Amino acid sequence: MKLAVIGAAGKAGTHILREAIMRNLDVTAIVKNKSILQISDIPVIESDLFTLTKDQLTPFDIIINAFAPPTGEEHLHISAGQHFISLLENTSKKIIGIGSPGCLYLDKEQTKRLMDHKDYPKELIPNAKAQLQCLEDLENSSIHWTYMIPSAMFDSDGPRTGHYLKGEGRLLVNSQFNSYISYADFAVALLDEIENNEHHNQSFTVASENVTTAS
Repeated sequence: MKLAVIGAAGKAGTHILREAIMRNLDVTAIVKNKSILQISDIPVIESDLFTLTKDQLTPFDIIINAFAPPTGEEHLHISAGQHFISLLENTSKKIIGIGSPGCLYLDKEQTKRLMDHKDYPKELIPNAKAQLQCLEDLENSSIHWTYMIPSAMFDSDGPRTGHYLKGEGRLLVNSQFNSYISYADFAVALLDEIENNEHHNQSFTVASENVTTAS
């Protein structure tokens, strides 16, 4: 199985690369500027994601979209997602997307999302709306996909515990009643999903414990 990580120089992409390497998986980084890649000695494709072609993705079975546009350009999530759908149509390849916690529901009836809550940071709403559109575009597509959504607190400095909870579409909380996931444990869950394929053409969310030392 050959993996490609798009946006591999970002926070999520870096953790995903490390987890894939630790599992001895065949992984390639796709980045716009390879000079900022934090991990060396792996195959790299240097390309803007919007100019990626079907031929460039031909070697890969799984494409992981860890692209994170700058603030103010959240609409690029949608453009990127639609570009990948067009590249993967009529193929057996699968894309793993990463969503926004703002997309998660707060209630069992699934009538109110986290982004609808009065305390949800206004500056994060454009990103949540764009990533919700990405999910809807995947649901309406004919390609193979999985969409992973982190918890409300997405901690880039948190440890890798290797333990996490899974949910289908509603905000999860841990034993401390916090909606929390470290980037490292998110990467663990993502690679587990790739290996086990439990959420084919579905979205799901993950949460982990707030701990200060790795287990």
